[in-house]
Amino acid sequence: MAASITSAAEGLREQLTSIIGLRVYDHIPDTISVPMAAVAIDEVTFHRSFAGGDPIYRFVITVVVGRSEERTAQRKLEDFLSYSGDRSVRQAIEADMTLGDRVQTCVVERGGNIQPITIQETTYLSVDFTVTVHA
Repeated sequence: MAASITSAAEGLREQLTSIIGLRVYDHIPDTISVPMAAVAIDEVTFHRSFAGGDPIYRFVITVVVGRSEERTAQRKLEDFLSYSGDRSVRQAIEADMTLGDRVQTCVVERGGNIQPITIQETTYLSVDFTVTVHA
């Protein structure tokens, strides 16, 4: 039986908590402390094999950092976008590609779309990651 979307999202959030200092949510809250990450389902693909097996879940992980100085914020996002390192989102998630035995496998497909985001009249800088999960 395929993993539920909720279970896969929980696994992604758990993997992200290995990044020291990163607060992890299941949504972007009204009030935030940065740096933070939010995990959200983006798309579900059904019926990839007989009897509806092998559904694919695509999640978007949004990482938000403070923007007090744009150059510093850009460097922080580059750390999260790095292929490896203590703050690498890819490395944190793919350290256990089964997300604690919840799913068959997962991969961080891409990171990008750096843009400002305004929350409670404060502007932050964000980057999105696309994660594909084979349930």
